[in-house]
Amino acid sequence: MRADLHLHTTASDGKLTPQELVRKAVELKLDVIAITDHDSVEGVPPALEAAKDFTQLMVIPGVEINTDVPKGEVHILGYFLDYRNPELNRTLGELRNSRYERGKKMVAKLVELGINVDWGRVEELAGKGSIGRPHVAQAMLEQGYVSSLREAFTEYIGRNGPAYVERKKLTPVEAVKVVLEADGLPVLAHPADIEPLEPFLLQLKKAGIVGIEIYYDGYNSKTIAQLKRLARKLDLIACGGSDFHGLDEYIGADIGSVNLPRESVEQLISLSKQKGR
Repeated sequence: MRADLHLHTTASDGKLTPQELVRKAVELKLDVIAITDHDSVEGVPPALEAAKDFTQLMVIPGVEINTDVPKGEVHILGYFLDYRNPELNRTLGELRNSRYERGKKMVAKLVELGINVDWGRVEELAGKGSIGRPHVAQAMLEQGYVSSLREAFTEYIGRNGPAYVERKKLTPVEAVKVVLEADGLPVLAHPADIEPLEPFLLQLKKAGIVGIEIYYDGYNSKTIAQLKRLARKLDLIACGGSDFHGLDEYIGADIGSVNLPRESVEQLISLSKQKGR
């Protein structure tokens, strides 16, 4: 079984449309994928519809919710959720509106710094999707203000950058609750940089998470082994994915590039069936 449980589309800050992503997954002979756009489930229906032509591919409805913690962010993935849930969509809509307003404020800050980014171009890059910092970074790159998306983040729009702007975010526990109330399975995304991790995981385990992302781009064997030990200790499913965006090497890896054990996927699917997802 080949699976990728962390994929972004044009519904947030990915390069491929949901339909294109499905076709790409089929070309790469993947068996299971999860659509996990930032603060959006808008890409799920078209992906599910496109997958009807490819019975060999299972598409998991998902989301990635960005949450706020002191000195950083923590991302919560939700799998097998009811993407039609009204409360889920209301909450995600509020988060997307906050992203939009934050984007405009970032561009205004950049202009003050002499970097005349075209806000209209940022909107064009986002299309109908949720506006994110990668769209601002792309506009900066196109207009020649930076040489890479990495430079845009590290020098200007990263958390400590001169054009960074905060936006509305949930806490990690609140995000877990949002996923659970939409009948989904919450999982902690790319946790290796969280310190101290174990007490944080214990807090989220109490709130209802069922897994942590262990198999992830850039995680070496030592990191994976440490995370696996924690997952076993806390009885959490070892999940993983590429975090594909398709923009450049700085933001996510290639589709299907992370080797996720079959057992992990089967555990997640089994749990979803047990809970009637």
